[in-house]
Amino acid sequence: MEDNSKKKKLVVIPAYNEQENIGPVVKKIRESDKEIDIVVIDDGSTDRTARNSRLAGARVIRLSSNMGYGVALQCGYKYGFERGYDCLVQLDGDGQHDPDYIPELLKPVMAGDVDIALGSRFLTKTSSDEGRLHEYEAGMARTLGIRTFSFLTTTLLGLRITDPTSGYQALNRRVIGFLIRDFFPCDYPDADVVVMLHRAGFKIKEVPMIMYKRGKGKSMHSGLKPVYYVFKMLLSILMTLLRKKPIPLY
Repeated sequence: MEDNSKKKKLVVIPAYNEQENIGPVVKKIRESDKEIDIVVIDDGSTDRTARNSRLAGARVIRLSSNMGYGVALQCGYKYGFERGYDCLVQLDGDGQHDPDYIPELLKPVMAGDVDIALGSRFLTKTSSDEGRLHEYEAGMARTLGIRTFSFLTTTLLGLRITDPTSGYQALNRRVIGFLIRDFFPCDYPDADVVVMLHRAGFKIKEVPMIMYKRGKGKSMHSGLKPVYYVFKMLLSILMTLLRKKPIPLY
């Protein structure tokens, strides 16, 4: 049996102007697992995101300009793959994703039961209303998008996916190697990537967790952006289905 304690683990945090949130996030990750490495991909921030990340104990890769969430995320994948990491956790730097769930996300991936574990905010029961699904607070357009993509991915994959837009995930090395290739959607990688991974034969599982409101600052889903996001994601899922099935190389 393989010794999971010897596997190299990495947390990737794409961040843009998160100077007030990133430090506490990095520190809490360090508290949850002192053996895990942390890299913050600073997507051209104009504030002290990079400085505060370093002060909290993370390695920082700074992009020359604001190139977008997908580019920053794939930069983290490439960093992890090239340095031989066995497992990678991706989470946001705004405080919505609780680092205490990292061990639960990693467990099925490191055990070899699945290739990717998705954190789901809709499988978790609240302490105040037991028996009721934990409803993540989002705007109307964002909520409609989440539910639409959940229906689509569940229908298309034949596998119940309650939260396909979750950015809190754990991946094994085969998935990391798969996602560094040119077909990765570098605009809004989200539910379309879940569809792509399933079509390529990767095993997917959801892990229940509670997610929170972002800390301070402005969300990338503010204003009319959620409406654009929904249409963009629907188009990306359609294009993913029309393409020839990608084959894992690793």
